[in-house]
Amino acid sequence: MLILGIESSCDETAVAVVKDGTTIISNIVLSQVDLHQKYGGVVPEIASRAHLNTVLPILQEALDIAQCDLRDIDAIAVVQGPGLVGSLLIGITVAKSIRLTHSIPMMAVNHLHAHIYASFIDHQEISFPLVALVVSGGHTDLFYMPKHCTYEWLGKTYDDAAGEAFDKVGKILGLGYPAGPEIDRLAKQGNPNAIKFPRPYLEEYGFDFSFSGLKTSAVYYLKKHPLGLEAVNLEDICASFQQAVVDVLVKKTIDAAIQKKVQGIIVSGGVAANSHLRNQMTKAAQKHNLSLWIPSPKLCTDNAAMVAAAGYYQIQAGYPYAGYDMNAVANLAPG
Repeated sequence: MLILGIESSCDETAVAVVKDGTTIISNIVLSQVDLHQKYGGVVPEIASRAHLNTVLPILQEALDIAQCDLRDIDAIAVVQGPGLVGSLLIGITVAKSIRLTHSIPMMAVNHLHAHIYASFIDHQEISFPLVALVVSGGHTDLFYMPKHCTYEWLGKTYDDAAGEAFDKVGKILGLGYPAGPEIDRLAKQGNPNAIKFPRPYLEEYGFDFSFSGLKTSAVYYLKKHPLGLEAVNLEDICASFQQAVVDVLVKKTIDAAIQKKVQGIIVSGGVAANSHLRNQMTKAAQKHNLSLWIPSPKLCTDNAAMVAAAGYYQIQAGYPYAGYDMNAVANLAPG
């Protein structure tokens, strides 16, 4: 079964062709980072206009690389939400147009579920039940999955997501946008114990998250200890801040796995590309005899292959196809 995946929820325009949910035939991703860098974050209007200008050429490129055309596609999988409404509508409109002109069924996919299914592309040995952490610029969510396409929402962030906290602190440090990769790089040269940043929600509030207090703590620290005027340096700040975020993510995820009595964990989303998170989660999983599945870094960030994979498994699970009345849902619930 060939699934055409379409992803346009934020600032990546992506189209992919995936066979049977696991084999990537093509996966084209066009990032808009250069368009948004000078603003320090994603500008919705700019994002949607960029999607509009690029989605059709990218669609054609994905089909060309896959050496097929729309007549060979068995189903379309498109992100319905969550995300930016204007951006989502571009992908949904393209999917509806293909359905109308080629009579190809269309599956609506939740963006967070798609991130989870990125792991199934790289790790076909994944078994259930499992706990899945989705951690990105806009989301930090924990799920329990007893089987394919069945989700129990265990916890979420009440304010800043982990990736958002990285970007906001990085902006204060003058690291540009997106700041996560640069913090990861600088942290490797710093002391993670140099600054005692708080670990918010670590011992309370179940499996929910909050990173705004940690971000504020970093802001206050920098006001009291200007860079270059104190013994602590940029690398130490990055390492200490990153360690605080990772400590919370790892402990909550491991605690959820123990409580739900699972044997494995999926970690996905853009922040899952962070080398320190991957390292610390690996050590914690080994300590508790848990299998750990993390997609390759290129599949951690937004892409259409993960959307196609999620769509394939939804079809296998008997999900209904979407109709022409499907609309973008900016705050689509992940449960």
